[in-house]
Order: sequence, then structure tokens, then C-alpha cells
Amino acid sequence: MTAVDAKAILASMPVTTGRVAWNRRDLILYALGVGAPELKFTYELDKDFSALPFYPLCVGAKGESSDVVKFGAARAWPKLPGVTLDINKLLHGEQSIEILKPIPLEGSFKAVSRTSGIYDLGKATVITNESIYYDKDDTPLVKLEGSSFIRDAGGWGGPRRPKDPRDVDPPKDRKPDKVETHYISPQQAMLYRLSGDYNPLHADPAIATSVGFKAPILHGLCTYGHCSRAILKAWGDNDSRRFKSIRGRFLSPVYPGETLEHKMWLVKSDANELTVAFQTKIKDRNIPCLSGSAVVKTGGARL
Repeated sequence: MTAVDAKAILASMPVTTGRVAWNRRDLILYALGVGAPELKFTYELDKDFSALPFYPLCVGAKGESSDVVKFGAARAWPKLPGVTLDINKLLHGEQSIEILKPIPLEGSFKAVSRTSGIYDLGKATVITNESIYYDKDDTPLVKLEGSSFIRDAGGWGGPRRPKDPRDVDPPKDRKPDKVETHYISPQQAMLYRLSGDYNPLHADPAIATSVGFKAPILHGLCTYGHCSRAILKAWGDNDSRRFKSIRGRFLSPVYPGETLEHKMWLVKSDANELTVAFQTKIKDRNIPCLSGSAVVKTGGARL
């Protein structure tokens, strides 16, 4: 198969318009799911109660539902020649979110999503997706871009994925400017899944071992949430209005019960914004699990 064929497959994928919704309870549950201890994120009567700004990362899977939903049910998957896409072998590859307006505490929001790329890695297929959520006045609220890495689904002749020029790598020649450490509770995945990602890979030992893991792994976006709140705390004084965007690549799976170490470097600053490169390591095994960069507003600038 040629790249032209891959473009034809991509062009055949639908642009979907749906809705996502959340309320204060959802915001609190998510904050607990990513280990946030602060009352401003976990207690609705706190005078500074606000949403973790990266909360919309978790709502695409659940849509407007407040109940358990079937994993992958609402998503359209491309039909690739000679390849079966097994969603039990799906891993999160990359993820970004750009916050365009302060995140409301509740509401129902229009979500427009499209498949933006299909790539063949030989032993796996990577599918990229873009979503924009719109506020009640139909202005963009957040923009999300993500990629799914599906093991044992490559070799169909599609194009390789090009390097993204927006990627920022952590510096190799100096120590991090700040470090945060988070212990991941043995029950963290079971708590985090209540925010909408009911992939059985994170709950069912039989499914986890059937696809090569020793036990259910932590959701990639749970690791991502822990890292994001470390950056918000270290560089944004836990002020949700100062968090602008984050981009990250998932490097290794994390198991509940392990400890995450978030190393952060200031790589660019001006009067209004700070760009922070980061690398999260699994401290127990000394291996990186997440890497990327984030942009945080300076103290005098907010969304």
C-alpha cells in the first residue's frame, strides 16, 4: 500500500460532532484520580474551587454519560488492508491539550473530532486524532491532539510518521530546575477509570496478561495528569488560569504502586510565558515513561 492509499483511507474517515459534559462532582473525581490533594480542586465549597485546567483530557471517552460506558464504542476506526485493530492492544502514544478559555465548572459542550493521520510503524499502527470543544457561546474552549499506538497492527504499507517540529526535548547537559515526586496508589487506576476511560486493560488482570503485561497498567492519561499537576504546582502556583498547554510522548507503561519522578527544566521565558521541558521517570525501575513540554503563563498573565 502506498501513502496515496493511506490518504484515501484518511479522507474517508468521518468528522464527528458530539457533546461532552461535566459537573463539579466530575472535576473532584478527576482531581482525586490524578492524586491532587489541594482543597481548591477537591472541595466544592472552597473559596478558590476551580477545575484542573487539563481536565477535558479525560471526557472524550465518556461523552455526556454519567454512567460506565463501553470502551471504544463511540470511536470510528479505519479499515486497513490485512490488519485487524485489537483495541485491547491499544496504547496511548502522544497527547496534547491547549486551553483556550478558563475551564467552566459545569456544562455540556460541543465536541468536533476528526482522524488527522494514519501511520504504519511496521509492527504497529499509529492513528492520530484532533478534537476541539466549544463553549456555550460557540467559541473554542480547548484543542486536543492525541495518538493511539496499536501493537501488532502494522505492515500494511502506509507512511511513516514525520517528526513534529513542535516537540521539545528535555536538556541533556544540565540538571532539572525542579523535581516533584508522586506515589501511585495500588488502586489509582480503578479510581481514575471513573473519570471515563473504562479500557479493561487497566482493570482486568486476564486481559492485561493476555496482551503481554504482568498486571493491569495505569492509564497513560493518569500519568499525564500527575505530570501536569506537578508542572502547575511548580511553575504556576496552582493557579489554573496560568496553565496554557502541554504536549507529551508516552514512553513506558506504569504500574499502580510505583513512584513517579517529574523532572522539569525551564527552557524559554518571556514577559508572559514560561516553556518547561519535562521528563517523568518510574523511580522504582529508573526508566522514563513520559516526556514533553508545557507552556505556563507568568504571574502577571492569565487566560
